[in-house]
Amino acid sequence: MRPPTPPDEVERLRALYELNILDTPPEPDFDDMVALASHICGAPMSLVNLIDADRQWSKASVGGVGVGVGGGGVVGVQEAEIPREASFCAHAILGNELMVVPDAAADARFADNPLVARRKGIRFYAGAPLITTEGYALGALCVIDATPRRLALPQLKALRALSRQVITQLELRRFAALLARGTTRLRELERHLDDLGQLAGRLREPLSALRACLAAPTEPCVRDAVSANAIPLRQLVDDLLALAGPAPKAVLHQREVDLSPLTQRAADAVRPIADAKRMSVLCTSVTPTPVRADPVRLEQALSHLLFHAVKHSPEGGRLEVYSGLEGGPTIRLRTPDIIVDDPPSLFSHFYREALVRPPDADSPDRGLGTVKAIFDAHQATVALSDRPGDGTSLQVVFPAAHN
Repeated sequence: MRPPTPPDEVERLRALYELNILDTPPEPDFDDMVALASHICGAPMSLVNLIDADRQWSKASVGGVGVGVGGGGVVGVQEAEIPREASFCAHAILGNELMVVPDAAADARFADNPLVARRKGIRFYAGAPLITTEGYALGALCVIDATPRRLALPQLKALRALSRQVITQLELRRFAALLARGTTRLRELERHLDDLGQLAGRLREPLSALRACLAAPTEPCVRDAVSANAIPLRQLVDDLLALAGPAPKAVLHQREVDLSPLTQRAADAVRPIADAKRMSVLCTSVTPTPVRADPVRLEQALSHLLFHAVKHSPEGGRLEVYSGLEGGPTIRLRTPDIIVDDPPSLFSHFYREALVRPPDADSPDRGLGTVKAIFDAHQATVALSDRPGDGTSLQVVFPAAHN
């Protein structure tokens, strides 16, 4: 059955294309998410699928023939793209909640789907729609099996939480691109400061002539001077405007917010993933903790950083999150179960990679570079602490809200 088209299809496609994600190479951040989804859900396949106008395109996938629980791989689902009419995820984007198909062969929407009818075809599907902060469903993070089955409630919650991390990563990539363009434009303006100074000097000449003639009592002189200088004056103004160009758009929308509930929400966003790894997330907040910030971008940055902490922590580990006032609005993350000699140390990795790479650079953990760029845009300072036998911690201190 051909999937219906969402009522906001035009705006949805616009939001998808603005991300510039289609037909891009694999990235470790997305590969890690499908690997986690497959592991947590015990499913042989997991994919991040984006729904284009007439196709489904996979940004990341794991699994395949003979892979997974009991060797039950799914045949022919790992192609980079398939027609939209064959896509399960094209149905998942029609709603805001998880779409679970326990047995596709018994579901009227999918019984005649060629991916179901073939040998070792899809029998089980669970997909969490990828919904942007503007409310557009771009695709889905899904898990697939060749055997009918169901997921437990913790697995469903973890899949939903992972889908939010996918969207966070997508939107962080877009933020990084905007930030890079704004930085480039500012550098261009700095390079043109000398040119602007020369144009300003030239601008004084016709202005001085106008002032002198305006002071003269003879009306013909004024008329002649205005006529003679108006054209070059207008041209100089046009040159200045062309040189300056449009001002870089602000990429942060800052206002005074309370850091503590924002940190709590970021911790809650990764808690289902941590629960699936039998990890504990302890969040301690001292409120109010006022800070001037873009709440959406800062929460995304914290959520992505906490996701990496959970990803790098061992099964049964612990993540401690604190927010409060310690010489300034402060967020402190600590992983006591990752000691200095245990690879990989998330925060050492963050400090090593994110501090030296621009946010738009190609790197194994591109999202961490954007996280650091968001902290920098908020004028926050980042400090790393590695204590043998006591784990690692990262402290982020923001300027006081009134500064």
